[in-house]
Amino acid sequence: MNDARARAERLLALYRTMARIRAFENAAEEASQGGVQVWGMEASKTPARVRGPLHLSTGQEAVAAGVCIHLERADLLTSTHRGHGHTLAKGADMTRMMCELFGRATGYNKGKGGSMHIADFSVGMLGANGVVAAGIPIATGAAHALKIRRQPNIVACFFGDGAINRGPFLEGLNWAQVYRLPVLFVCEDNRIAATTPTQTMTAGEGAAARARALAIEARAVDGNDVEALDRAAGELVARVRAGRPALLHAITYRIKGHVSVDPGAYRDAAEVERARQDDPLARARKTLAALGCAERTEAIDAEVRAEIERALAAADAAPWPEPAEAYRDVLDAGAGAWR
Repeated sequence: MNDARARAERLLALYRTMARIRAFENAAEEASQGGVQVWGMEASKTPARVRGPLHLSTGQEAVAAGVCIHLERADLLTSTHRGHGHTLAKGADMTRMMCELFGRATGYNKGKGGSMHIADFSVGMLGANGVVAAGIPIATGAAHALKIRRQPNIVACFFGDGAINRGPFLEGLNWAQVYRLPVLFVCEDNRIAATTPTQTMTAGEGAAARARALAIEARAVDGNDVEALDRAAGELVARVRAGRPALLHAITYRIKGHVSVDPGAYRDAAEVERARQDDPLARARKTLAALGCAERTEAIDAEVRAEIERALAAADAAPWPEPAEAYRDVLDAGAGAWR
C-alpha cells in the first residue's frame, strides 16, 4: 500500500469515529431539548427524552478519535462529564449509551446513571465522571494497579482545561511520575471552563508547562487536526507503553453551550463562528476529498445516520426500569434506616 493510500485509509477510520460522535451528540442534544422553558428561552413543547443534564463535546471529536485509535481493547480510560465521544471511541455500544441517556433499563447503568456515569468495563471504559478532575486520580490508581499486576496495558485519562486548576491534577501527575506509571494524560482544552474563558482563570502557560515542571513529557497539538493528533498521540502512547507517563495538550473548541439547553450567549459570536469554520470533521472531509475519497466519506455519513436512527428507535422502545429495582446497585453505607 502506497503512502497516499495508507494515509487515506487511516484518515477514513478517524473520520468514521468523529462522525459517529458528532451524530450521537446531535441526536442527544435534540432529544434533550423538551419542556416549555430552557434557560429562560422558549423551547419545544415536546417532553425531553433525555433524562438529566447533558454536556456535549460537539467540536472536540478529533481528540477522542486521535487518541483512542492507539488504544487496545484491554487498555483503560477515564473520562469527564463531557464523555460521550471518549466512550464511543473506546468501543462502547451506541445503542446502550442512548438507552442510558433516555433512562431506560437496557442502558449501561440500567437507566440510573445518565450521561455523566456511563461505563463499560468490557472495553476498558472505567467511567465518565461528574466531578471536575476526579478522573485523574482514578486513572493514576488504575495505572498503578496495572504496574503492580505487571499487566502490559496503559490508561488514557481525559480531562478539561478547568481541571488543571484543581488539586487532583498536581497530585495525579506527581504520583504517576514518581512511580513511573503507564498513563497518558489528555488535556482536552476547549478554552472555556463551564461558562468562564480559560485565559481569565489559568495563570502561566497551561497544562503542558505544568506537566513539564514535573519532568513529564508533554506535547501541545492542534486539537481540531485529527491527523496531527493521531501522530502526537502515537508518539506519546509509545512512551507510555515503555513505562513513563506523558501528557497531550489538545487545544480545541466547544461550539455548544455548557449543557445542551444552554445557548451559550455569554460567548463572543464571532469567536464561535471562527471555531465553526475550523470544524475538525470539515477539515478531515476536505483532506479526504483531495485524496480522492469524497464518495467513501459520504458513504460513512450515510452509515452513521442509519446507525444513530437505530439507536434512537431502540432507546424509544426500550423498557423503563422497574420500581422494585430502585435500590439495587446503590451503595447503602448505613443500616438502611434512611429509607
